[in-house]
Amino acid sequence: MSNVAEMPSGKIPSELLQKHGAALDAWFDERFSKKLKEAEESKTPSLAIIATKGTMDWAYPPFILASTASALGWDVNVFFTFYGLELLKKELQLEVSPLGNPGMPMKMPFGPKWFKGINWNIPNLVMAGVPGFEKVATGLMKKTVKNCGVASVQELRDVCVEAGVNLVACQMTVDLFGYTRDDFIPEVKDWIGAASFLPIAQKSDVCLFI
Repeated sequence: MSNVAEMPSGKIPSELLQKHGAALDAWFDERFSKKLKEAEESKTPSLAIIATKGTMDWAYPPFILASTASALGWDVNVFFTFYGLELLKKELQLEVSPLGNPGMPMKMPFGPKWFKGINWNIPNLVMAGVPGFEKVATGLMKKTVKNCGVASVQELRDVCVEAGVNLVACQMTVDLFGYTRDDFIPEVKDWIGAASFLPIAQKSDVCLFI
């Protein structure tokens, strides 16, 4: 018969813990930190964006963020709801309105440097009363974007599609506004509601509402 006492399965003798407890704690901590780091490094970051606006100026943030994150190797999902659906239309007819937007003074994309640097704070009453003012503002912004070498909204959307960004449309809003799926680009990955997108947003590393 063996003189060695049998050790209960799954338990460490108290004598061993008293003698080597600190060393064991350090070893377990080191192993845990190493495994945690390996898990974090192997995990693909994810981004979820909720796009709700359909004007030209508000079209840039979701597409710029989505294309950049995708270029970094992230998994990206963009949920287009309400007026954000305009960004998924086959024909992009986006305009910009400085009306009621104090953060957007008008700047001229032509003329000498000092002239282009002027912030034209035009009163809301003038902007609202002048016919076609939004079209003028849209034209000026498009000219400014082109002069600065910034990609157009169409180009940024194409980059997102090519990069594998998941463009998701809100089915409830599609029905609410009387749209059909033929109104939108064929690259729309899915047609879902808020209840289906929220779990995606919950699990993402970064979630943005635009």
